[in-house]
Amino acid sequence: MAQRYSLVPPGGGPNYDWSADHTFVKVSAADTGGQYTLMEDNLKANFRLGLHLHRHHAETFYILEGTVDFFVDGDWMAAPTGTCLHVPPGVPHACMMANGCTHARMLMIYQPSGFDQFLAEMAQMDEADFEDDAKMAALNEKYDIVNIGPMPDRP
Repeated sequence: MAQRYSLVPPGGGPNYDWSADHTFVKVSAADTGGQYTLMEDNLKANFRLGLHLHRHHAETFYILEGTVDFFVDGDWMAAPTGTCLHVPPGVPHACMMANGCTHARMLMIYQPSGFDQFLAEMAQMDEADFEDDAKMAALNEKYDIVNIGPMPDRP
């Protein structure tokens, strides 16, 4: 009989070690039939994600360790350990490490799924691909990422 469940051990799952974070896919689009993706994101001291939105998918963040500052729909907020933040489709948001925080870890749920596939495609790219504005725009469009601008000024 085929296995009807997925078990991912600590530190397991497809992972992408970027300059600002190290992300582990715990439940993929393939595991859920595209319904959602669950990821563990280990944020490094220089983590910053500029202002963007998603037209069709929601994101939920649950902070496991550290403090992450979020800018959501015009509001800045600190999200310490234990905080859960849900961002529906169409809501502009950005996030960065809180002042003085050198590491944070959070669970992220993307619904419907797709962000795991976005990371897998990015992992196949080289520096020239990242500098190709047309290529990046097409990739962002494919995965419902609408970049609005840089990180807003934090008060």
